[in-house]
Amino acid sequence: MIITVFRTRLLPEATEAQSEYMQWAQRMSNLAVTMPGYVSHKGFVAEDGERLTLVEFESEEGQHAWSVHPEHREAKKNGRQRFYAEYRVQVCNLVRESKFKRD
Repeated sequence: MIITVFRTRLLPEATEAQSEYMQWAQRMSNLAVTMPGYVSHKGFVAEDGERLTLVEFESEEGQHAWSVHPEHREAKKNGRQRFYAEYRVQVCNLVRESKFKRD
């Protein structure tokens, strides 16, 4: 399994364009689930405004296909130009996993 950790901070002026940013984010969310090898994704916003998205793919090939998808590339470019003050992407291999689920 490949896990992508995507951490961002929006530009202060991007809060004025919040609805447009959310439209892009929703489109990318809808597109991600259609990608071969997609497992899951979830986003969080911290109290200090940092945003975190975790994305899981079955393989590096699936994650790479998502990374270079034309619409995703357009969204990344738009994010750099209009929305993000900073971001950090970490692509990680899952080393170990344990689970618990109460019935």
